[in-house]
Amino acid sequence: MNKVIRAVIADDEQILRDHLVRCLANLWPELNICGIAENGRQALTMIEQYEPDIAFLDIRMPELTGLEVAQQIADHCRIVFVTAYDDYAVQAFEQQAVDYLVKPIRDERLFKTIKRLQSSIDIQQTPPDLTDLLDHLQTATKKDCLRWIRASYQDTIRLIAVEDIVYFQSGDKYTSVITDERELLIRKPLKQLVDELDPNHFWQVHRGIIVNVAYITSVERDNNSRYQIKLKGRNKTLLASRSHADLFKQM
Repeated sequence: MNKVIRAVIADDEQILRDHLVRCLANLWPELNICGIAENGRQALTMIEQYEPDIAFLDIRMPELTGLEVAQQIADHCRIVFVTAYDDYAVQAFEQQAVDYLVKPIRDERLFKTIKRLQSSIDIQQTPPDLTDLLDHLQTATKKDCLRWIRASYQDTIRLIAVEDIVYFQSGDKYTSVITDERELLIRKPLKQLVDELDPNHFWQVHRGIIVNVAYITSVERDNNSRYQIKLKGRNKTLLASRSHADLFKQM
């Protein structure tokens, strides 16, 4: 393709933004990433300013969601949604002429997206009408995720906002809730928490650990090919089990 293709990336988690940038640089080095936004408002401003050919939009972002941004830019560019939603949403995407990426993004899936985008641009295909898809996803995303945890600390019950939790770790009888300030206990099992927490912000990295992505500063592979997760403001590292290591293989 002779034309310089430009793209804007929008995701409120830096580690996920950086991951997508690295993957695109590797698989599509000719792509010009003209803007990187950390919320929907920034994304909309960049799209209006740079008029990119493609916008990679996280569905859940502060200020404006990816869906709200998509509604405002209409058919001005091709949209690739970045999502953590299940098969029902995936099926909805596949019924439309728009693509999606499910977190964590893997090279083989991103490569298919790139080929689809290149084909669309090569034949000068008009960006699709997203009206029905956006209506469907607006309804689907109204499901509320867990926002508060009632946890025991010494002889009291504390109400903890989930964004303040660094990670959860299962024990024999209780699940530990680790914050910057203390360790608390809840009776809710990790399996239930996985279903209730926002998958955009909480990843299960081990059978017994769920970590808040916002607290991950780096991920390093040790000599045994295991992934060591370093956390913001903490000396302790978490170990990703082999069954969940694919979350970090491309990082």
